Amino acid sequence: MLYLDQRSDFLSESTAPSASSLLGQTGHVSEVDRVYAEIFDAVMDRRLLPGAKLTESTLCEIFNCSRATVRAALAQLGHDKIVVLQPNRGAYVWKPSPEETRDVFEARRTLECVLIDKLLQFPDLRQRLQPLRDMVRQEREAFEHGDRISWLRLSNAFHVKMARLVENHVLTEFMHALCCRSTLIIAFHDTPSSSTCSYEEHDQILDLILAGNRDGALAAMCHHLQDCEHRVGEPHARRPDPWSAFSVKR
Repeated sequence: MLYLDQRSDFLSESTAPSASSLLGQTGHVSEVDRVYAEIFDAVMDRRLLPGAKLTESTLCEIFNCSRATVRAALAQLGHDKIVVLQPNRGAYVWKPSPEETRDVFEARRTLECVLIDKLLQFPDLRQRLQPLRDMVRQEREAFEHGDRISWLRLSNAFHVKMARLVENHVLTEFMHALCCRSTLIIAFHDTPSSSTCSYEEHDQILDLILAGNRDGALAAMCHHLQDCEHRVGEPHARRPDPWSAFSVKR
């Protein structure tokens, strides 16, 4: 038997922005949008791991919606490279290949260096960077309090918010997509013992940008992303349970 519409305590207490909220969607939210966002956030929060199979009938029951709604949401997730749709097999959370891992992080390094160059052109840099300073402080607090979900969300949101500061919607969309794929890559490869102090690296990057130290900021950003890439090891053999991501009991 399934118990629907439940969320674990750490999710209800999290004040960090969910990954779906960074999509910038406004206006009416359809049933397809709702299901998309629920699955998307479960993947980005690492509650739903790469390789997990998503069965239409169970998703319909979880979200109390039609099969057409689930199919439309999965199709959109497939378009966004979050889910892979395999003919006659169904939908699975995307699993990165070594080539895709290299390509994603190379693209991120290139784009984030472009963003730093664009930020350095703004005269109101200190004021513009203040929201990122506040976010890093929240990231540190989440890490120190053991709030893993908020920490993961804020670590990812830092880079998307930085892209927004340059006021280029296309670059922001690219950054959001790359951050999402990076999250899946790290979730696929990470081991329970791995750790990072990304908030310290984020603070250092902001210090260098504010000081006008272009070369230092670019080097710090590349080092930060290379650390993320190098931290991935062999994927662990834990079998993903897609329904635990939605607090479903069977």
